[in-house]
Amino acid sequence: MSSDLSIFRLVMEASVLVQLVMLLLLLASVLSWFLIFHKYKLLKQASADASRFEDEFWSGSDLSEIFTKLNRRRLEREGMEKVFETGFAEFARSYKHSSDPAFMLASIQRSMKVALSREEEKLESNLSLLATIGSTSPYIGLFGTVWGIMSSFTALGNVQHATLAMVAPGIAEALIATAMGLFAAIPAVIAYNRYADIVERLVGRYENFAEEFATILQRQAQKKMTQAQTEANTATESASA
Repeated sequence: MSSDLSIFRLVMEASVLVQLVMLLLLLASVLSWFLIFHKYKLLKQASADASRFEDEFWSGSDLSEIFTKLNRRRLEREGMEKVFETGFAEFARSYKHSSDPAFMLASIQRSMKVALSREEEKLESNLSLLATIGSTSPYIGLFGTVWGIMSSFTALGNVQHATLAMVAPGIAEALIATAMGLFAAIPAVIAYNRYADIVERLVGRYENFAEEFATILQRQAQKKMTQAQTEANTATESASA
């Protein structure tokens, strides 16, 4: 009896539609676990890179040196480094063409906002797919279960004496579809909730850094403008004397 109701035998003897449902859920589970491990590695690296760059940024190093060091790297900048690179590059361009600190600040904030949006998209990539797997897998499994049970009870209409032994295999194979749906959905839902929280906190760190960095650049611009104005006034007074 146990041999007849083994999981492998039940799957192999299931109807074609139920087998297709099981195959779909198996593929969804494999894809889900691939995304879980890939996303874990990506978010862990992004968090470590953000912490490392924050330590470097607040260590007192000159901003120009940090910018030059980043440009020397052949690897593409991502995360907080990309926000810094975009903001500082815009600061350098604006400083050459404008003497208004307010205009410079607005230009810098716009450029960093675009960079933040792109980095957020990278962090959130494939999260929607995890959410889709987590939300739809139980219903797909339930569809296979309902179909299998319907087939079992339909088959009973062709016999005069129905017994539990006749219905049990069909119901058992149908319930496997539900189990596989839950097996695919539960890890995906847990990972999605966990990773969505990590992404939200990382984006918050990026936004806080962008605000603080913009403030620093504004102060530097105002300081340089004040110095330039002072030097110009001094030169005018010297020429008048």
